[in-house]
Amino acid sequence: MSDLLLVLKPGSYTTIQDLGRYGYQDIGVPVSGAVDQFAARSANVLLGNPESAAVLECTVIGPTLAVLREADLAVTGADMEIRLNSKTIPAWSSFRVEPGDFLRLKQVKSGCRTYLAVSGGFDVPLVMGSRSTCVTGGFGGIQGRSLRKGDFLPAVGGPLLSNEQALPSELIPAAKQDDLLLRVVAGPQDHLFSRGLETFLGSPYRISARADRMGYRLEGPIIRRDPEAEQSIVSEPSLPGNVQVPADGQPIILLVEQTVGGYTKIATVISPDLSRLAQALPGQEIRFQTVSLEEARLAYQENEKHIQRLRETLTEPRN
Repeated sequence: MSDLLLVLKPGSYTTIQDLGRYGYQDIGVPVSGAVDQFAARSANVLLGNPESAAVLECTVIGPTLAVLREADLAVTGADMEIRLNSKTIPAWSSFRVEPGDFLRLKQVKSGCRTYLAVSGGFDVPLVMGSRSTCVTGGFGGIQGRSLRKGDFLPAVGGPLLSNEQALPSELIPAAKQDDLLLRVVAGPQDHLFSRGLETFLGSPYRISARADRMGYRLEGPIIRRDPEAEQSIVSEPSLPGNVQVPADGQPIILLVEQTVGGYTKIATVISPDLSRLAQALPGQEIRFQTVSLEEARLAYQENEKHIQRLRETLTEPRN
């Protein structure tokens, strides 16, 4: 392990994340991890890293970094201009950096979150089995916070690629999403919304300015509970993708920084669609479509097959 990058500008909100911290939700520790898991996994696949290797998650405006030693890097996710010294680097591809280089990830053109992977992954201490940053808890990543100017970012290191790698265009998800349709499984409290469920599924909603890694608050037609239904329930575990309906009837899609809640949950966004949601910005319009548990399982399997196709496309010998 040695320092690979020096943070010159941290960007608007940049944290170290991996695929999450599991097994501690019962004591109030959220999953955390990359919100767009497909993009984070793809960045690591491009470098031959384990898919769970730690990456940088950059939100809206990326960081400016000084390179301290030779390594391979890859950037995926939102459409964000990538500048290596004076050269523009294509996203969804790997590239070599040398000591003295400067890397700048500018403001997104479309999408919300970009992921930067490095050879071997970022090497910060494991906390409860994960390197992910939990800002609300103040642990993981770099001192449990987003990056700051002057931070040194260590990396595991490892063999370099013999050739630069790039994903075929047909395997790259579209960064711009004019109409975002999210698939949901109804419940677990959908029985309290005999008419409200119809409103939820039949109406457009817009992402409000109150959108972050904890959840996306939506604005649109009020979702009304049945007259006899209480506005809240006994607090119970929550999962990424749960759609809560608070007293004002405006839904909230939970993401990765919450473990429990007392609002009724009308539906749950299926896990493959959370990566698409992760790229949505305030003002984006969303609609919902209900699917069965079997259809959700098949969508998950298709997502895993997509990742497998990436691995097969990019498998190559190393130096």
